[in-house]
Amino acid sequence: MSGKKKSVIIGVLGFQGDIEENVAATKDALQDLQVEGSIELVRYPEEAEKVDGLILPGGESTVQSTLAAIQRSLPVIKKRISEGMPVLGTCAGMIMLSRRAFDRVIGDTKQKLIGNLDVVIERNAFGRQGDSFEADLDIGMLGKEVFKGVFIRAPAVSEVGKDVEVIAKLNNKIVAIKQKNIIGTSFHPELSGDSRMHRHFVKMAVDLKNKVAA
Repeated sequence: MSGKKKSVIIGVLGFQGDIEENVAATKDALQDLQVEGSIELVRYPEEAEKVDGLILPGGESTVQSTLAAIQRSLPVIKKRISEGMPVLGTCAGMIMLSRRAFDRVIGDTKQKLIGNLDVVIERNAFGRQGDSFEADLDIGMLGKEVFKGVFIRAPAVSEVGKDVEVIAKLNNKIVAIKQKNIIGTSFHPELSGDSRMHRHFVKMAVDLKNKVAA
C-alpha cells in the first residue's frame, strides 16, 4: 500500500456512543497498515458524502438513528452504502444497519433504521447492562488467533438474508456477519485492544478507493 495511492478518509458517526474509541482503533489500524489517512466525524449529509468508509459505533441505537434522521444524514448514508461504500456497524451500529429490529420484551422497536443489511436483529439478546461479558471468538477472516469480543447489552442476529455471510457465532447465536461491503458485529471491537477488525475494514475502504482511482 505505497506509491501514489490516495489517502483514505474514514468516517465515524459522531452523534453518540463509542466515538473516541473507534477513532483510536482506526488510528491504530491506519498505523499498523502503514496507510495514509484521516478520520472524520460524520453528522451531516455533506460529511457522509465525502468519506471512503463509515463506522457506526456502539451506543444507543435509537438515539443515534433519531439524531441522524433529524440531521437528514440517514438517507445519504443509505445511498452511499448501496453504492458500495464500506461500513462497519458495531453493536448499536449493526442494529441501525438492519432491516428490522425487535426486543424480546417490547417487540418491534419501530425505530428508524438504515436498512441496507438484510438481517433481523434481536436487541439485548444477551441481557442488559449488568450482563456484560467478554468471550473469545473464532473469526476466520481475521486469522487463526481468537478475537476477544466485548459484549455490552449486545444484540444478536436472528435472521439472515441469502447474501449475508455469518462470520462469528457465540453459543449458537450469530454475533458477526458480512454482506458485501457491510460488516456488522454484536460486540465492540473498538474496546478489545485488537485492531484486526478495524484493519480489515480500512483495507476494504482502501481497496475500493484504489479500484475507483485506477
